[in-house]
Amino acid sequence: MKYFGKIMGLFLVVSVSIKSYGQQNAQFGQYAFNGLYINPAYAGYKEELYLQLFARAQWTGIKGALQTLSISADEAISNESIGVGAIISKDKIGAQSALTASANFAYRIKIDRTETKVLAFGLGIGLMQLGLNGSLLEPIEQGDTRIPTGSVNQIVPDLRAGFHYSSDKFFVGFSANNLFCSILSTDVAYKLLNVKVQPHFYLTSGFAFPFNDTLVFKPTFLIKEDLHGPTSLDLNAFLLIKDRFWIGGMYRSSLQIFPKSNLESNLPARSAIGLISEWFVRQNLRIGYGYDYTLNKLGNYDYGSHEISIGYYLLTRKSRRPKCYF
Repeated sequence: MKYFGKIMGLFLVVSVSIKSYGQQNAQFGQYAFNGLYINPAYAGYKEELYLQLFARAQWTGIKGALQTLSISADEAISNESIGVGAIISKDKIGAQSALTASANFAYRIKIDRTETKVLAFGLGIGLMQLGLNGSLLEPIEQGDTRIPTGSVNQIVPDLRAGFHYSSDKFFVGFSANNLFCSILSTDVAYKLLNVKVQPHFYLTSGFAFPFNDTLVFKPTFLIKEDLHGPTSLDLNAFLLIKDRFWIGGMYRSSLQIFPKSNLESNLPARSAIGLISEWFVRQNLRIGYGYDYTLNKLGNYDYGSHEISIGYYLLTRKSRRPKCYF
């Protein structure tokens, strides 16, 4: 049964990675601390040079399971009216891989005198290298020409856009990426690669409720939609203790916002539940860890998902905004 479980897990991973129209982009349980990965309008939000590293190992114990790495940097310039940022991310699942690099720009409008309310519009432009390693696949029929010999790669353009509004205790943002997909779908070389990229849409928001000088409660949500697969809903809730330590939980499920003919009607909604902790080692240095436990049938074969993050930003005199919680 042990080997059967691993084989079934590998089958599930590979079956969603090859020519999949329902695969969500890589996800992070700590999305509330990784705004630039979701939304280019987040660039410059800290109004300082902000550096981040995220690494996630999903469905550990299953061969070929999803692995994701993300590195980013952003800052606000021109009197904090312009945000600039760069992000590099790498995903690998089964025989499929993707390496993405993009430059992000945000136009930031401060709409109150205290400069705590900011409306930003962002655009991200980059390149994505899609890869497929045929040597990791075993064809059911010999001579299947859709499975390449060795590794094949293709570089395609990537376009992202979004907006982000924030105050000292609230934020909301909407973004979309992979916006060149409709153009790429007519390219013959892209069709032959058998690795398809779909547009993804993100809606996220959160509040901060200070109980007193010691405790702050912070609930957030993230809705992810790719128009073909199940709509994903992430719910997070944290407590900030003495401005140094975040502790909270997450719950991931699926929604049916509109009918999708390619999906089965009896798919389970529950996806994962987990714990997240963030520790501010110093005022400008954050270290985070998250653990997800799978709630669907895949949970019988994996050991959960693990995620670590590091955030660091430079403290200078130019930052005039009071403390914010996002």
